[in-house]
Amino acid sequence: MSYIGSTPTTQSFIAGTDYFNGNGSTTAFTLSRPVVSVNDIQAVVNNVVQVPNDAYNVSGNTITFTSAPSSGTGNVYVRYLSTTTQSITPSQNTVSYATWDNDLRSETFAFKNRLINGDMNIDQRNNGAAVNLITAGGVGYCVDRWFAENTTSGTATIQRLADAPTGFSNSIRWTVTGTASTLASSDSAFFQQQIEGFNSADLSFGTANAQTVSVSFWVKSSVTGTFGGALANNAYNRAYSFSYTINSANTWEYKTITIPGDTTGTWVGATNGIGLRLSFAMAAGSARGSTAGSWGAFVGIGVSGQTNLMATNAATWQVTGVQLEKGTTATNFDVLPYGTELALCQRYFQYSRYYFEYAMGAVGNLSGPVVTFSQVMRASPTFTVLSSVGANNTVNGPTTISESGTGAYAYLIGYASSSTGYGYRNISYSLSAEL
Repeated sequence: MSYIGSTPTTQSFIAGTDYFNGNGSTTAFTLSRPVVSVNDIQAVVNNVVQVPNDAYNVSGNTITFTSAPSSGTGNVYVRYLSTTTQSITPSQNTVSYATWDNDLRSETFAFKNRLINGDMNIDQRNNGAAVNLITAGGVGYCVDRWFAENTTSGTATIQRLADAPTGFSNSIRWTVTGTASTLASSDSAFFQQQIEGFNSADLSFGTANAQTVSVSFWVKSSVTGTFGGALANNAYNRAYSFSYTINSANTWEYKTITIPGDTTGTWVGATNGIGLRLSFAMAAGSARGSTAGSWGAFVGIGVSGQTNLMATNAATWQVTGVQLEKGTTATNFDVLPYGTELALCQRYFQYSRYYFEYAMGAVGNLSGPVVTFSQVMRASPTFTVLSSVGANNTVNGPTTISESGTGAYAYLIGYASSSTGYGYRNISYSLSAEL
């Protein structure tokens, strides 16, 4: 029997029959299970069906006949009719998220993952093309919401691939193209997502009520050994290093990490700033990580003594299905509809195209119409023109329209007309409001 909360002590009746031997003097017989009503059973003596309440009554697991059945072997029998089902009410406070099983939790609550695009499906900038991470300072967004940085003397590429474990379509792969066998203390090479404060404030980091979080992911590498990562604050002065082991080369492995909430330090609350940073390190110098398993005041990228992927030419590391959620137990990956995931990404980055034409009687400045963004953006975005074709005008640049507390939602592009009469402009552009 299925139930929610604590295990019930009684359940529905199951059909069956009890047999008794009459002796001419015994009127009470013990049933094999308790019953609620005389209507739950049928009593038969010497093949004659007895009338409930007149010929017998029941109380719990005892049936009592008005007259003692005559002597015989198995001449008294009681059939269970399964006519009554008892209802069970779980005890107060026994039904909670923690008492639900893993499958129920994973299918009930959407948006439990504080990371966006953890399955690496959205790649607006590159559409699967590789991003080069040059020596000492190479930075690039490989897929939406995830960026990579390399400050070592080596080089690498990072790229979305259609290679993933069962249940996923894509992953991100880091490939070493130039080695860095020796690391300075501040060197690092890592893959990171920054979580907006609005999406992490309820974790209450920096307070006595800080919540435990669980990180889970699928990982594959051509190099085995101990790898690391870290959870850190906006200022990079509070961090928790964690480690995990690649056991078999070129094999997808599922990993989970449980991280207690930090009760000290300064953490961004419900604002549009950086609330949390989750990093996976390919290389981490001695000043870019600490011993796994505790919070401390350090720059958290990786873990002390971890494998240096950048030391091996052509080495690869891949990840997908990354989830960070509240609670002590990692649950199934939170799969969102593609359109929903894309909209979440577009709060931070989006592409658009705009066409405008006009007729005016004099040379001078003019404004195009107000055009809304596809999604409200985290902050006033950086406007980058990708292509611009037109006649008799130049672009003055956009003015962002925002509302306090909600983010930027529209823009107004200005033009300088260089001729009277007709003019037009066809422009494509990107808008970035990354953390």
